[in-house]
Amino acid sequence: MMTVLLIIQLLVSAGLVGVVLMQRSDGGALGIGGGGGGMMSSRGAATVLTRSTTFLGAAFFALSIILAIVAGVDAQGQSVFDAVEEEQPNLDLTIDPENETPSLPDEG
Repeated sequence: MMTVLLIIQLLVSAGLVGVVLMQRSDGGALGIGGGGGGMMSSRGAATVLTRSTTFLGAAFFALSIILAIVAGVDAQGQSVFDAVEEEQPNLDLTIDPENETPSLPDEG
């Protein structure tokens, strides 16, 4: 179930990026959807791209929420930190009687 939702999320996000890049930009940045001629007028193309962006954005948002819910159900109340063993390192600090400063034991 999670894999299917992730694949759909990937397709929706790729489509959303493509539709946003095709839109006409007022600043002339990345928009490639301008110009006259073609199958649709520029106003009709803008309407289709705007509706597509709205639909894909809503689908992306909804899929994100669904994926979060599915991931929460699959977790079964376990945290990442629950899997880590609570093992403390054993650092035996010894005090040298001559200078009374702590030192680590010799490795060897």
